[in-house]
Order: sequence, then structure tokens, then C-alpha cells
Amino acid sequence: MADLAPEISIRRMKVEDVPVVHALDVLSFNLPWSERSFRYEVTENANARTWVAEVPQPGPARLVGMLVLWFFLDEAHIATLAIHPEFRRRGIARRILQIALNAAYREGARRAFLEVRAGNQAAILMYQELGFEEVGRRPRYYHDNNEDALLMTLENLHIYLSTQ
Repeated sequence: MADLAPEISIRRMKVEDVPVVHALDVLSFNLPWSERSFRYEVTENANARTWVAEVPQPGPARLVGMLVLWFFLDEAHIATLAIHPEFRRRGIARRILQIALNAAYREGARRAFLEVRAGNQAAILMYQELGFEEVGRRPRYYHDNNEDALLMTLENLHIYLSTQ
């Protein structure tokens, strides 16, 4: 599949995006967030930085990816990241993550962390390629199947950003 990263546009999520973002989350995860949760992140959570990825097409662009990042002090926590199944493995997840981390760095974040399913090898590989390292394991973190989560961190965010 072709790398779509240069063609996509990344922008902040708007409340009007929430129904499509929620549908994407339902399509992507066994434990999706509620539509209300996404609406809260966009409209009320001062610590949330919400992003969407769109691909051009005739008419309105198609929303194919989303990311929610929580910003605390000097840390960026990737809360959720999903790409529509038809558009995976085309560089979109990497691109939206890079843009979100760059923005967080400009706001003062100096490290980032996330949890990822231990069995999600594609995501783990992408995070490792971006400099994240496994620093722990949360046993039985995912309640749908009791799968462990790997805790991954990206220390020295400025180093990461300067090499991109």
C-alpha cells in the first residue's frame, strides 16, 4: 500500500467530528470510548489535545484517523490513537503522532508515554521506530480479554523532535 502521509491533513478535532471519531473508535477497538467521552475531550478537558487525520477525496475530506493526547506538566500521554482499517500501514498513524508530539513539545512536554496491547506488534514496532522504549507492563490491563499492556515512554522529547 502506498504511503499516504504526504497527502493527508492533520488538524485539531472539532465537536462536529465526534460522531465520525466515535464510529472509527468502535471500528478499531474492542473497548471503544463513548461518544460522550470524545465530546468531553474536545469541549471540556483542558488537558486534552485532540487531533484528526483526513484524506482528500472529491467533496469533503474523509476523516480516517484520530488521536487524543493528555498534557500534564511536562508529559504527553497518548490516550488513544486509531486509523481506519482501510488506511492502515500507510504512514498516517506515524504522521498524526509526530504532529501531536511536536505540538506538545512546543507547549512544554519533554517526555511522552502510552500503553499498548502486548499483542499489537504493528503498533509496538511503529512506536519503537519513533524512539519509544518499553519500560513496564500492566498485567491484565485490557478488560475485554485480560491482555497485558506494555508501558512505553519516549524520554528527551527534544532529541526525538530534532532528528525528524
